[in-house]
Amino acid sequence: MNEIKFVDTTLRDGQASLWAENMRTGMMLLVAERLDNAGFEAIEIIASSHLKKCVRELREDPFERVRLLARKITKTPLRALGSARINPFELTPDAVLDLWYERLFAAGIRQLRVMDPANDSANWRTSMERARRVGLATILNLTYSVSPKHSDEYYARKAGEAAVLAPDFICLKDPGGLLTPERTASLVRVIQQHTPGIPFDLHVHCTTGLGPLCALEAMKLGVEIVDTAVPPLANASSNPSVFNVAQNARALGYAPFIDEEPLSLVARDLDFIAKREKFPIGAPAEYDYSQYVHQVPGGMISNLHHQLKNLGMLHRLNEVLEETVRVRADLGYPIMVTPFSQFVGSQAAINVIRGERYAEVTDQVIQYALGHWGKEAAAELDPNVKDKLLDRPRAKEFTKWHPPQPSLEDIRAKLGGPGVSDDELLMRYVVGKDDVEAMRAASGPREYTGARNPLLTLLQDLTKRTECRQIYIQKDGLSVTLEKKASPEL
Repeated sequence: MNEIKFVDTTLRDGQASLWAENMRTGMMLLVAERLDNAGFEAIEIIASSHLKKCVRELREDPFERVRLLARKITKTPLRALGSARINPFELTPDAVLDLWYERLFAAGIRQLRVMDPANDSANWRTSMERARRVGLATILNLTYSVSPKHSDEYYARKAGEAAVLAPDFICLKDPGGLLTPERTASLVRVIQQHTPGIPFDLHVHCTTGLGPLCALEAMKLGVEIVDTAVPPLANASSNPSVFNVAQNARALGYAPFIDEEPLSLVARDLDFIAKREKFPIGAPAEYDYSQYVHQVPGGMISNLHHQLKNLGMLHRLNEVLEETVRVRADLGYPIMVTPFSQFVGSQAAINVIRGERYAEVTDQVIQYALGHWGKEAAAELDPNVKDKLLDRPRAKEFTKWHPPQPSLEDIRAKLGGPGVSDDELLMRYVVGKDDVEAMRAASGPREYTGARNPLLTLLQDLTKRTECRQIYIQKDGLSVTLEKKASPEL
């Protein structure tokens, strides 16, 4: 009987997909020990995008988050998602990336899932060398997409390039939920053929409703690790439910290496938090063929909707989505994943709003055409479009420009001097000193009690109300009185 292992994505991809990274540290700590006791191969908890969200919006320290989780999760390796950029929309100096990887390891991360949005092997190599220098195990992502370029031959070549780098795991990653069971079967065979002996991890999303079926198809072909999430942070645009995949694996005669008993309590507490905070609850999605046409991520469609509405042009959303198809083809079919999906979508919106294609071009698209985001990607642009993009004054400025590579000492001097800690330096680099100071001024991570203590949760919420001096609760013979003491007179 073949054993199936699981990686948990609840605290990273699950909450990113469904809660827009609004899951607080206290919510994670509430379920951390039970996740640790379930037998996961790894638990993924952070990506570089969390830095800005944690500090600027949640007023929480992302490094302290990792340290606190590492104290509770002691049996299961903690995993992060990494790439050659700490800010996905900007080119990052090497010194900053070196420090980011070092601080991840120091906080408790032991595995890094290496990703490049163009599957560029040069960028893979750089990220993997950086990860290994600090002691991180590596999982190399082969990112899936649909286009005339992304054929079996393409993935055979990329799998061969990945195997040369000898990662600890190889991962077929489908961020857009575009895999079908048939395509999964063909790609798994191709990747296995070119990565012999390397453990295979499947990471699929449920955006088109096919994620769980793709997971089962992969199992049949010998894929031994599947990334899953715990409901309510599974399904919809997130990853498959661990309960569903484990149940179906047993029905097929496999032995899922997972203990669902502690996970049922995790699901209960997360469901309680979702309802209390009015967060979305993931549900199986209906099949949507249009996702295969434009391939625009759901979060990005929401942003386009908002931006066009503000401009009084919401009625042109379908035109923008149709233009993304043309822009993507012009740019050589980049994978519609951050940041390339934003490059394509923003340029498509500009083309529609201006009424002339490429009359105005973003700096990122010019940099993309010049190879700053990957030489291989730049080589695949439509030649006529590339000439049009680069035949403008701004492009000529970027032709002579090289991404700056300041030393860590230079960056530290600019952002506060030698007294600034490494963690503080990274946060200042990403969000600025003012936001970091505002985060420091806020109270520490809030404690969450979950569904086991609803009365305590109610009392905690009531104590925060400022409009009442006295609250009286009575139910089934139990009475509780909360009274605010008057401030002592001076």
